[in-house]
Amino acid sequence: MATNAEIAGRFEEFADLLEADDVEYKPRAYRRAAENIQAHPVPIADRIEDGDEEILDEIDGVGDAISSKVVEYVETGSIEELEELRAELPIDIADITRIEGVGPKTAGKLYRELGIETLDDLEAAAEASEIQAVKGFGPKTEENIRDGIEFAREVGQRQLLGEARPLADDVLAFLEGLEAVERCEVAGSIRRWRATIGDVDALVATDAGEEVIESFVDWDSVDAEIESGPEKASIRVGEIRVDLRVVVPGEFGSALQYFTGSKDHNVALRNYAIDREMKLNEYGAFDVSDLEDAETGQRVGDRVAGETEAGMYDALGLPWIPPELREDRGEIEAAANGDLPELVAREDIRGDLHSHTEWSDGNTSIEAMIDAAAEMGYEFYGVADHAEGPGIVGGMGLPDTEILEQVEAIREVAAAADIEVFAGIEANVDAEGEIGLSKEVIDALDVIVASTHSALDQDAETATERLITAVENPAVDVLGHPSGRMLNERSGLDFDATALGSAAAEHGTALEVNSNPRRLDLWGSAVQAALEEGAPISINTDAHQPSTLEYMRWGVHTARRGWAEPADVINTWELEDLREFLH
Repeated sequence: MATNAEIAGRFEEFADLLEADDVEYKPRAYRRAAENIQAHPVPIADRIEDGDEEILDEIDGVGDAISSKVVEYVETGSIEELEELRAELPIDIADITRIEGVGPKTAGKLYRELGIETLDDLEAAAEASEIQAVKGFGPKTEENIRDGIEFAREVGQRQLLGEARPLADDVLAFLEGLEAVERCEVAGSIRRWRATIGDVDALVATDAGEEVIESFVDWDSVDAEIESGPEKASIRVGEIRVDLRVVVPGEFGSALQYFTGSKDHNVALRNYAIDREMKLNEYGAFDVSDLEDAETGQRVGDRVAGETEAGMYDALGLPWIPPELREDRGEIEAAANGDLPELVAREDIRGDLHSHTEWSDGNTSIEAMIDAAAEMGYEFYGVADHAEGPGIVGGMGLPDTEILEQVEAIREVAAAADIEVFAGIEANVDAEGEIGLSKEVIDALDVIVASTHSALDQDAETATERLITAVENPAVDVLGHPSGRMLNERSGLDFDATALGSAAAEHGTALEVNSNPRRLDLWGSAVQAALEEGAPISINTDAHQPSTLEYMRWGVHTARRGWAEPADVINTWELEDLREFLH
């Protein structure tokens, strides 16, 4: 059964191919529809298959024409008009546009001029110096394309956390409903909340493994069975592979620890165990102090743990280590010393300081966004629409005069709101680190989020200096999505997170963990480096409509990967402390 993410992906492809074909206006409408379908909280295909097509009327940007295509896709697995467009432009548009600087229009031009359809075609043309001969291109562009091909191939094999985790939740809900399942959990990189994952791994404790496997491959949501056996099976749901492994209940904890990883964490933990005459593997924790050297095997020794994951760590005298920390970045030493952080949790978040409305590129009104934030139980909320500047899609940024008008509009709505509302702006950090706002505008605002949207190909030294210049600006409260990366699309700026964290700590500027699942920027290791320098962190959604305020889930887990505690995150602070920080 098609997921919301899968349906949205078809309309993203539609938009890309239309743009590649030089069609105006329609691509933006399709992208807006795709974003809203992706964010819709209810599985659309389920409702349509139950005969409830009216659910599409609830989705902003989905009119009659797009609705009919959604229904067509759910019912048939394809969209005739999209298939015709694919035949007209047989381009692997998703792969090719993952190369930074190659958008749909460029892909379309390269197809028309050189017949380029795939990454292999593109690589061959670049190696033969054919691209620089096309009008509008040159040797530097060709070099950049050549350099980006490896990155495009690598990310093309991974799924966004925000697309895969909802499926993982559905998998768990299905498995928990099976009578033969005693316990189940996801494992692998998705349990560690990595920004991208290869596939969804699930683990089940049961004494009826073959029965569970049979039910799993017969699940209604399965699009294809890849393989199955008595202990494991693999299926495909939409474009995502799901691997299931079944174990006996007494080995569930050890298997969960083993298959969660990471590999580096497990190697370090096994070495820690060896030093204490212990052995760890997927079958349990074993005391091997009395074994003869000749005795080998996975289950040899005195088994002292394995039923629970916490027991595996306890057998080594360690507290349970949260999955987000298991990357071999000092977590075992911290556990041994009693220094593991008390990680920030979703319930610690009191508000969101970076979101958008219809004043720039958002989809709804100021009032609707504030109401949605209040319904989430937030104590405060910040509107931060785009200011004018380079890199803003479609020129949707506000000039100074409109920013001042919006501040008045925000104040008017805020007067009747049940929560504290901050009037903000998302300013643009130019190539030199300046934000380009007038003093009058700066004085009128409560919060300024400064973000990079252009010149994202700078070298690391230049990028670091640029970002430090921005955080040193006394007007800037939060440095938004510092690298400017878009997962599976562009790598963004490379910079020294330690140096940036030090500057942010010195000047009282928060570094953002942008919760949009296409960004998750800062990422775990960068958050950890910044926190070690004393920098404050702000977790924000960059929401463009009420439903995407739920992106906070991804940002919180990303901050947890960086060892963030509640006190490190300004969104958890009391209002009085937050106001003092912002002013």
